Amino acid sequence: MKYQVKKDLGVTLRHDGAMFRVWAPFAKSIRLVTASYNNEGAPLDNEGAGYWSVFVSSAEAGFSYQYLIETETGVVRRNDPRARVLTAAEGGMSVVAAHDFDWGDDLFMPVPKEQQVYYELHVGTFNRPDASTPGTFETAIEKLDYLADLGVNMVELMPVTTMATDHGWGYSTSHIFSVEPTYGGRHGLMRFVRAAHERGIGVIADIVYNHFSSTDLWQFDGWSENERGGIYFYNDERGDTPWGARPDYGRPEVRQFFLDNVAMWLGEYRLDGLRLDSTIYMRNSLGQNDDPAHDIADAWRLLGDMTTLAHRINPGAMIIAEDCSVNPYLTKPVRDGGCGFDAQWGLNFPHSMRALSGLSTPFPVDFTQELAANYNGDCFQKIIFADSHDTAANGQVRLNEAVTPGNGESAKARQHTLVTSAATLTAPGVPMLAQGEEFMQDGDFSDWKELEWSKTEQFNGIVLAHQHLIDLRCDAYSNTAGLTGRGVNLFHVDHENNVYAYHRWHAGGPRDDVYVILNFGGENFKEYTFSVPVPGAWTVRFNSSWSGYKSDSSESFVLVAETDPNQTITVPLTAYNALILSQD
Repeated sequence: MKYQVKKDLGVTLRHDGAMFRVWAPFAKSIRLVTASYNNEGAPLDNEGAGYWSVFVSSAEAGFSYQYLIETETGVVRRNDPRARVLTAAEGGMSVVAAHDFDWGDDLFMPVPKEQQVYYELHVGTFNRPDASTPGTFETAIEKLDYLADLGVNMVELMPVTTMATDHGWGYSTSHIFSVEPTYGGRHGLMRFVRAAHERGIGVIADIVYNHFSSTDLWQFDGWSENERGGIYFYNDERGDTPWGARPDYGRPEVRQFFLDNVAMWLGEYRLDGLRLDSTIYMRNSLGQNDDPAHDIADAWRLLGDMTTLAHRINPGAMIIAEDCSVNPYLTKPVRDGGCGFDAQWGLNFPHSMRALSGLSTPFPVDFTQELAANYNGDCFQKIIFADSHDTAANGQVRLNEAVTPGNGESAKARQHTLVTSAATLTAPGVPMLAQGEEFMQDGDFSDWKELEWSKTEQFNGIVLAHQHLIDLRCDAYSNTAGLTGRGVNLFHVDHENNVYAYHRWHAGGPRDDVYVILNFGGENFKEYTFSVPVPGAWTVRFNSSWSGYKSDSSESFVLVAETDPNQTITVPLTAYNALILSQD
């Protein structure tokens, strides 16, 4: 990869003013306008090769501006494509950003990938209890202590870049260099990252590079072909996606635009990684996996350049692809012809959870195959989850709501939540919880449906169960190291009763080997017997039917189960039950 900043595009603040530089190769002339300049403005100098610039001595942080670009067909008003701040999502102006944020002594490093536990968070719904206004970075900061107590050590923010509308999921992005002002803008995100780091939590941001919605980039300098998007976009059928226009990943200046954006997030905001939305729609014009006729080679190369740059800036950064496929080349190293992502969303895992729970799913997946599925022989190249914003929306609902429609808080829904969370937090991979999953948030996911924080008290036992599961996942008690390892053996499959058991290990041996027993069926067993691969005495570390987790159960922990001469173990197993065992 040859990453060289040929031009300081955007705004460069100096002690005596600011330099403004923009790329607009088909412009006839450009003027910088502000409220004081009106439509006369300051003319930009043509530097050649499509670059224009002007120095404004009166400009400082907070200075608002736009570009008036003279084209062949008239004058258009545009915001700076690299503006760090916009005054509003619609009809606003670009603002010169200060670079004076106080990070204190922040030298945060996330825990190793095999110990990471993610929490998917939508800032706009992370509100104060009983609040009538959408969530912001400040209200999300107020919940960071709760997340730290839960055991979460990585937060994945749904997109926070400036949106085409005042609110939404964030995937209709319009400006990738600025942060949504209704959430708290640039400094709001910086305060959130700093506060998360102070609590030992890393921050990853979901970024959309596969399309742009309503945006100043469209026909930016007046030029286009085939009535399409102009200099930032493909001007043929490659420019089409279901959500908006696809950028031109082959044009050097556009590639630089995206690489500069990656550098900004990891540098200026000190993010601990990025999750790239729908990379399959970057690398294939039809969003298909095995479809070489429609592959976009430009995008494959750019994705590799992005991960290479990201790891050059921050070697520990987690760069994640959401690709809707099981293509190992996403996480294969760039030197081996891959894109070099650290992980990709394992989109089959939530469908396997729904299938085991007896729910309809558009992609039925066999859990017995999904459990050991990985990319390039490494389970930690896969992010696994039982629910997400995608599985709980678009005509779907959260898993607990799907179990008992109209009553997502039922005893059966609580039981299913714990058994699927146990599967997520013990299966090979990097686990992620969807916000509210741990306190029985019901219904579907939407950008306007705030979290019901009162449920953390109502279902404090379910929250406690998730705390215990995360502690075990991270080997907090030094007796479940196997859950941080790569070893897995599905040694018991009972399709008739929907019971499964698997062995997890890191190095193996006492305090390392772990057995996980999952009963997705509705039968109660006073005695359930199965053969095990490792003999000895096994202590129950987690029982999802324990009375301390939900008020409608009187089940107590089985303390020790010992193998008999036939190397079998017998345990009581209630309906919709998860057990985790390890050896002292």
